[in-house]
Amino acid sequence: MHSSLLWDCLRLQVLSAWLPGCFSYPPTHSSSLNRTDSISFKQLHRFRENYLYELMTDIANMKMTPRHYYIVFVASLGQMIGTSVATLAGIIIPMLNIIQHPELSSFMQGLIGAADLIGIIFGSVIFGRLSDRYGYLFFFRFCPALILVASIAGILFPSVATLTICLFLIGMGIGGEYSLDSDYISELMPARYRSLMVGVAKAGCALGNILVAAICFGLLSYWKSAELWPDLLWIVAITAALMILLRIRFYQSPKWLMDKGRVTDAEDAARKFFGPDASIACDSDAGSHDRPDTKISMPRFIMENWRKVVLSGIPWACEGMGVYGIGVFLPILVMALGLEHFSPGENPILHVTDSVRITLWISCIILPGFLIGLYLINRKHNIINIQTRGFWMCALALGILQLSYHFSWNKWISIGSFMAFELFLNIGPHLITYVLPPTIYPVDSRGQGVGIAASIGKIGAVAGVFVIPVLLKSGGAATVLAVSAIVMAVGALVTKGFSKASDLNSGT
Repeated sequence: MHSSLLWDCLRLQVLSAWLPGCFSYPPTHSSSLNRTDSISFKQLHRFRENYLYELMTDIANMKMTPRHYYIVFVASLGQMIGTSVATLAGIIIPMLNIIQHPELSSFMQGLIGAADLIGIIFGSVIFGRLSDRYGYLFFFRFCPALILVASIAGILFPSVATLTICLFLIGMGIGGEYSLDSDYISELMPARYRSLMVGVAKAGCALGNILVAAICFGLLSYWKSAELWPDLLWIVAITAALMILLRIRFYQSPKWLMDKGRVTDAEDAARKFFGPDASIACDSDAGSHDRPDTKISMPRFIMENWRKVVLSGIPWACEGMGVYGIGVFLPILVMALGLEHFSPGENPILHVTDSVRITLWISCIILPGFLIGLYLINRKHNIINIQTRGFWMCALALGILQLSYHFSWNKWISIGSFMAFELFLNIGPHLITYVLPPTIYPVDSRGQGVGIAASIGKIGAVAGVFVIPVLLKSGGAATVLAVSAIVMAVGALVTKGFSKASDLNSGT
């Protein structure tokens, strides 16, 4: 049927070329076609145009193709490098404690652990706002370049001060990644798979945890020296270089171009991404010229969208306590809880190495957590319920871990509780706090909204990273676990409470 219709259209096109007088509208000669014939030709001409247009596929209605998976892979590297740096900082800190005399203070440990998170706060807001105004593509390439330069500087000029500054700059690049990755994916994926693919990209952070812990465990087992800590930054540098190479053949977001009224550029970008048959639905108010910039100030944006800001930001901050607060200091917490094997008189680096080994075991449960969460999203489970229940289960797991530590139960109960905490953290809060923000903000303010949510999340993470060394010194591991459990409970209450007052379907 389609081939027959296409043949009729092509035949009409040939006749139009050979007999322009008869097949033009209106006819060149009155004797060529009567009024009825002219109307028939006009209808057939419109049919041909509509038929050829229908052969095109709107990117929102496409099936998943290898190109879609490539886009998700490239974007997910930003998530992977984010958790890689956090895990790396948690391993470098005890290495510095071995070679520094005196050891790093609690404040300095917190500052090193939080440096990249502070950078993420600034980077997510700055690059999120700039990308809304000037487009995603330039900053999508600039952010990994910033990470690469900063990591190489940390390798070439090893010191505590330089490390802190470089981690801050790396964090700025990662903050831009957090804002841009979800924007690109949510705007380029088919509508049916949008939330799922955003979640798949977020799962890249699980690979970051596992790979960095595994690589560091192997290197420390081979080196047996804390002096080589700067060389661990090569992990970040190599990943950033790969990101730059993969983004050379990338294009501007078609939906961003369409939102700016650049319809022709948007259609061209869609075809570059997905082939000549790809199209993008034209907004009714899109024109052939750029719209004036209507971006409102951040305070006004927060006031007008405060419920969405609270729903997307506060649970992200609570989740940051678990992912970064506990995550960064996981090797140190393992040592504080006495879960590693260490004999007096051994090389101190072996103490760190064994704690990294247990950290690797615990990190291996992160990926299954993400996979379960993605399965639940794909099965259309309510993301608010997933996040709320995840927070409650995290609080329960930390409570069991505290009981195990207090009553000196078998260490495998403690390790199992730690793994349960990581499992439910990544099934729910860690995954959903990333998936949720793009779904509640429209395209014209999505970068700013997601950037603000990420910044609030990282403020919570920074607070967690700063407070955990202080809590360890003043109250020990039990205090850390108690405070963390309370924070998880707050995340559950805010998620459930504010979800009822926010429109979860306003994003497009």
